[in-house]
Order: sequence, then structure tokens, then C-alpha cells
Amino acid sequence: MEAGAEGVLLIVKNYTGDRLNFGLALERARSEGMAVAMVIVADDCAFTAPGKAGRRGLCGTVLIHKLAGALAEEGRPLVEIVERVSRAAQHMGTLGVSLSPCCLPGACPTFTLGADQMELGLGIHGEVGISRSKMASADEVVTMMIDHMTDSSSQSHLPLKAGDSVVLVVNNLGGLSCLEMAVVAGSAVRSLESRGVNVARGISGSFMTSLEMAGVSLTLMVVDEELLRLFDAETAAPAWPITGRVPLTGRSRTIQLVQEERAGAERADTEGPGAVLSRRVLQQVCSSLLALQEELDELDRAAGDGDCGGTHTRAARAIQEWLGGHVIPDCPAQLLSSLAGLVQERMGGSSGALYSLFLTAAALPLRTQSAPATWVDALHAGIEAMKRYGGAEPGDRTMLDALCPAVQELEGLRSSPPGGEMKVLERAVQRAELGAESTRDLTARAGRASYISAARLRLPDPGAIAVAAILRAVLTSLKGGA
Repeated sequence: MEAGAEGVLLIVKNYTGDRLNFGLALERARSEGMAVAMVIVADDCAFTAPGKAGRRGLCGTVLIHKLAGALAEEGRPLVEIVERVSRAAQHMGTLGVSLSPCCLPGACPTFTLGADQMELGLGIHGEVGISRSKMASADEVVTMMIDHMTDSSSQSHLPLKAGDSVVLVVNNLGGLSCLEMAVVAGSAVRSLESRGVNVARGISGSFMTSLEMAGVSLTLMVVDEELLRLFDAETAAPAWPITGRVPLTGRSRTIQLVQEERAGAERADTEGPGAVLSRRVLQQVCSSLLALQEELDELDRAAGDGDCGGTHTRAARAIQEWLGGHVIPDCPAQLLSSLAGLVQERMGGSSGALYSLFLTAAALPLRTQSAPATWVDALHAGIEAMKRYGGAEPGDRTMLDALCPAVQELEGLRSSPPGGEMKVLERAVQRAELGAESTRDLTARAGRASYISAARLRLPDPGAIAVAAILRAVLTSLKGGA
């Protein structure tokens, strides 16, 4: 003990082994004349009727360390520090959930879980929890955790009512990513606010881990202004997160999208013949993309993150939703501009950006006329925009390998006789399908697939397959098919 120190405070988690060993240390220190005190933290909310051993000490212990450290820095007497942190510990609760066990080096996992299971109420030493259930969404899991923590029928519950202010700790048990932690933290804040609880402060990180356990614990401490002052006190502890000294409750965490009027489309009352045809085409395109989701995802797993089908499905469903609530404009430029904004907002990923670029650029030539030759100009404009900003060229194993051959074939529309347009379109679709199929033999030079060894890419590019399917759907609907 340093000269001039008031004494030593032992902050101990409520486990038998911890109490025994720290108790031994305390007794030896006192026998040598040291002023030593012990605070036992028991913040576990898992067990509804704890046995003789009592509630376990979990991540709430970290908050007690922070408060005690701030008081010690202020030079408070040991007896006062003990009294104040002991009182704070009585208004604190923690509960953990995990998707996996942990494994001590050289040993087997401490328990086993199915791929679709999660364990609730486990401890930090790898011991099993109090219940096991099917995996659920973050919102559902967090709601279940807070419900359990605050259930007044449980002897271990944390009394929490509307109007209370809390410090929230979202603790990584070892194996979760930053993204997953952020999702859980957002769910926890929303759940607490829905109960009328003020989230005065919140921290997220790895504070008390269980090796590589893929889980998270939530700690809630009911606080007043004095406890918040101690929580906010500056510290040189390197792992303590730097947080703003402002409440989370009351801060806007979402951006409300402003829906633009799509060039007057919403103001129309009826659909003209061109709009009726456009509606039929779009409905057929959406149906085709929805049917292709699994195939596109499977193709994408070989070269990307396996979400190509999912992104096209989001676009298809967004268009279906839009069709159900809007009158389609007769002007093709207005229609393409509307679709460009829709896929940009709803499709996501690089595909959403590419389709939006294509549609935005293609709309420009169609502002004044919509003759077949003008449609060819529009398609060329869209392709040039994709090449300019996406950096790909035909032959790079992308959607362009289906789109460019089709548009080249559509050049025949400039000179086709009246009634000959469908034959040109049929040949264009065939060229697109052949181009999509040819991508299995191409080396990827653009997009995420360019980072994958060519030896592993033996399937067609999913983006090219999607483009060919879209053109096939256009042809089918124009021919009057269902």
C-alpha cells in the first residue's frame, strides 16, 4: 500500500472462490495493520429464486469500479466509498445471453448449443444458463432480457419503473462483432425508452468477457445526478470508452426519408395505354426476379457475399409496393426517374447504385420522345453511365456482359420495318442469355468477384443472369404472356 493511502478496497464478484481468496487476502492484510474493506457485487438477474450462494457478480462490477475510482480520486474516506458504492450496487442488474459456449484452452466447450439455439442467463465462467430457446431477432432477444431482469415476481429482479434514469452497459462476452454489438445497443435503447425509462448514459464494448463466447450481457444501473457525475468523471484507464456526457434518450438516431414527388406521377388520376403496358412489364419483371432469388444467391456465394438474389428481391418487392400505390406516368422518362430513386433507396448494395445510374442516365434521351430508336439511345446512355462510374467493360464478368450484346442487337430497331420490333427484341434477349452464360468462362476484372481466384469461378455471373432474366420478362410481357 502506498504511503499516505487511506486504505484498500477489494471489489469482489459474488462467487465462492472469489470470496474465499479475497477474504483470505483481506484477513492477512488486516493482520499486518492495513485498513482494508470489501464490497461484494451480486448483480445477476438470472435466477428467480437464488440459492444460498446468492446472485453472481457479473459485468455490473465494472460500474462499481468506476464509481469507487472516481470517489477515491476525490479523496473520499474508505468508509464513505464503501457505503456509497454498496448502495449503488443494490440498484443494478445484469443478464447475459449467448449463441455459443466458450472453450478453455486445451479443453472441450463448457456446454453445447444447436445452430439455431441461444442460452439465457449464463455466467462469465462458461457455466450454462437458466433456459434455452430458439434464436430470435435482436429486438426480440433484448425485450426478453429486459422483461426477465425487471420481472417483479423474481427475487433477483431490478426494480425499474417509468421515469427512472439508468446507465446502460452493453457488454461483449467475447465473440461478437462491432456491428452486432451496435445492433444490440440500439435495440436496448429503444426497448428501455418504450418503457418510459430514461437512458442517461450508455457504453458498449468488451468489459467482462468469457473468452470467445458469442454473446452479450446487458447491465442496468438506476442512477441519480450524483452517480452520473461519478460515472462521467475523467479517467486514465485505457479501455474505458470516451463517451459524451449527454443522455441517449431524447437524441434522434434515425433519419426520416423525404419522399420526393416522382415528376408528377402521384398527381395523375388515370393511366394511359403506355402506362398500362409499363405496369404489365414491371409486374412480370418483379415476378421473374422473385422466382430467381435462391438461384442468384447461390451463384453469388461463389464470388461474393451471397446476397445478389436478396438485393434483387428487395428491388422487386419495392416496385410491387410502389405499383400498388401509384399511378404510372405515360412519360417513359418520368417512369425511369421514379424507378431510379426507388431502387437507390430500397435495393442497396452496388447493384442498387448501378441500376439507379443506368435508369437515371437512360431517362434523359426519353424526355422529348420515345420512338424505338430513342429507346436504343437511352439504353446506350445507361450503359455508358455504368461503365463510367462502375469501371467495368464488356468481358469483365459483370452484368454488362449480358446487357451490352442485347443493346447491340437492339440497334436493329433503328431500321426494322413496322411490326418487326418483336423479332429484334427476341434476338436481343437471346444475345443477353448467351452473354450471361458466357461469363462462366470469363475472368472477373471488376466488382467483388475480381478478388476471387479465376479457378474458383466456374458459374455464370449472377448480375448478368439477373439482367438476362429482366429482358426475358420484358419480352414475355410485351408478347402478352403471363
